[in-house]
Amino acid sequence: MSWALLGIVVGALGIALLLVLARRMELVRMRAAVQSRSEAVDQGSAQARLQHPVVDLSRCLGCATCVAACPEDGVLEMVHGQAMVVRGARCQGISACERECPAGAIAITISNANERDDIPALDEGLEAIGSPNLFLAGEVTAHALVKTAIDHGRAVGAEVARRSGRPGGQSAKALDLVVVGAGPAGLACSLEAKKAGLDFVTLERELQPGGTVAKYPRGKLILSEPVELPLHGKLARNAYTKEQLQELWGQLIDEHELPVRGGVSLHGVERTAGGTFLVNSTDGQLEAHHVCLALGRRGTPRRLGVPGEDLSKVQYQLLDARSFAGQHVAVIGGGDGAVEAALGLADQVGTRVHLIHRGAHFTRLRTRNEERLAEAEARGRVQILRQCEVTSIEPLSLTLAQVQETGIAKLELPNEQTLVMIGGTPPFALLEASGVSFDRELRAPLEALEERGTGVLSAVAAGFVLALAALVWALVHRDYYGLPAALRPTHAKHLWLRPGMGAGLGFGIASASLTAVNLAYLLRRSPRIGLNWGSLRLWMTSHVATGVLAFLTALLHGAMAPRDTNGGHALWALFALLVTGSIGRYLYAWVPRAANGRELALEELRSKLDGLADQRGGFGVRARQAVQELVQNRQWGTSFPSRLMALFGVRRDLASLIADLDADARREGVPDIERLQTLRLARKGYHHALIAAHFEDLRGLLATWRFVHRWAAALMVLLVVLHVASSLLYGAHFGGGGS
Repeated sequence: MSWALLGIVVGALGIALLLVLARRMELVRMRAAVQSRSEAVDQGSAQARLQHPVVDLSRCLGCATCVAACPEDGVLEMVHGQAMVVRGARCQGISACERECPAGAIAITISNANERDDIPALDEGLEAIGSPNLFLAGEVTAHALVKTAIDHGRAVGAEVARRSGRPGGQSAKALDLVVVGAGPAGLACSLEAKKAGLDFVTLERELQPGGTVAKYPRGKLILSEPVELPLHGKLARNAYTKEQLQELWGQLIDEHELPVRGGVSLHGVERTAGGTFLVNSTDGQLEAHHVCLALGRRGTPRRLGVPGEDLSKVQYQLLDARSFAGQHVAVIGGGDGAVEAALGLADQVGTRVHLIHRGAHFTRLRTRNEERLAEAEARGRVQILRQCEVTSIEPLSLTLAQVQETGIAKLELPNEQTLVMIGGTPPFALLEASGVSFDRELRAPLEALEERGTGVLSAVAAGFVLALAALVWALVHRDYYGLPAALRPTHAKHLWLRPGMGAGLGFGIASASLTAVNLAYLLRRSPRIGLNWGSLRLWMTSHVATGVLAFLTALLHGAMAPRDTNGGHALWALFALLVTGSIGRYLYAWVPRAANGRELALEELRSKLDGLADQRGGFGVRARQAVQELVQNRQWGTSFPSRLMALFGVRRDLASLIADLDADARREGVPDIERLQTLRLARKGYHHALIAAHFEDLRGLLATWRFVHRWAAALMVLLVVLHVASSLLYGAHFGGGGS
């Protein structure tokens, strides 16, 4: 007995130690995520320019599926048991998180779409509002994903084919379609037009097809989802280098004899009196009934506007890094394109590379590029000049102005080749002149992404309907189910309602099958197993439905009178599983949401304190630091017992902080309005931090509920296996045994 007690004590303490360590590690990880979010807000990388993820906290289950599905590290992190957007600027718009979320709690939307003036006014068919038969496709529509561009091109080509089939009223001398741009959208539109037998021409400004892709550095890996091209089918793989993708484009053009004219720039599109279009370009004029503009958003390369920029050594794209081997090269820019160019140049023998960035941080880099750049800088392969701008370009040098602690410093940098990669000037003026409107009033307003609730109502309603159906069945056969167990064998319905035969046995088989399907959800959800059949949302729905149905069919299998057997115990374990799952679903929807709500409130307060610090200098800075330090200590820097004690000492700590800040403000002569505003923000910050900390503690305690749910599931599975095994071994289905 003593040995058993000692073993139990050692085991219990060991488990407790592991749980405490795991909890501490989780708090450290969450603190890092919140800090990363704060840094992203400061650097301007918290929100993406185009596609941006939005999390509905009322629905988020905390399963972390979105974090695992996202191909970019750092976009999403788990904070207080729910997903939070940390570095939205890294989002590539692939929407893997949206597709995989089982609760529909995350959506990819265009950032600030209803307030922007750089998004064209299009209808659902990508047709320019106010300009019939003028279509846009691809990146110019504010969707940057390759797959989306291909989908756009296919849709436009199919719609033009449908309209071109209308009888009468079309000029025989006009083309059915002119496609402008031979990138992914333009080529997909061209292939669809070829498939439909349309009379069309595709114009491309560059000599080679590819659009934006053609301007990527050599060897750049282009990631995309599985896509399907007209006349070609699904692409063989999901990842292509720039060269592989361009080779594929060329093969498709040759194989299907697409009429692509390279080296042709668009001057504009005008409508004739007869309703057709005149497409003016450097290759002359074309008349067409329909036009698809798949131009991209980069337009012409943006220039520095400094003396010497017209020198022949200045280029605006990197096509082949090998041609720069052994030279002193400067890359100007701070985006993925500039960083990838600098890294590609650094791989060449004898090439000295300087990356010149006007910002203090690289705010919009993909995770992989950020890591590679840090490694290249640490190894001296790329030298980075931050907060630096080019003021003039000379044949063998650059003149720079760099922000330093002592002020603006003038630098001279030896230089033989210069790459200016600071983006492009979008072709919006050309589009407007061609009949495309950017008027926000014409665009269909995007619905605000509001919280849709936890879904508890629909789940409870579905469960109620299923339970009601089981009740109706039991009432219909109450003459049998209402009898004592000893009298049932004499009843006429015994042969087909008892657990071992007929409907009773069928209910048992159904319950076991439903339980297996229910547990298969865990396999689909696990990222390690890689089971991707079906959407995770559908699996989540089936997980809830099969859980309820498994219990109801098991209850009917036991003939509404479970006995003291393995089957009866399995039924009670299934009931416990149903209860813990239902209650846990509610708790894990409400408590983390409340904690994250406080986290967002703290972020807003921090922004206001930053504004006061900028206005008031010394006092504002000290007030901000004091509040942030208090927030950090209360929320992350203390243990659970100390936070529990803080509930009783809250007035004392807060009074001390307010008194110190008030004294500083009066001593420095801070105006009363600003002093009172600062003190009010300090109080709110303290309370929000304390409440967020206690919500997090509550969430940690509620984690025990998840263990109860999982162990109930394990026990239920074991009992079901024993019940089935004993029934088969001892012939319970012949002898009338029950659950």
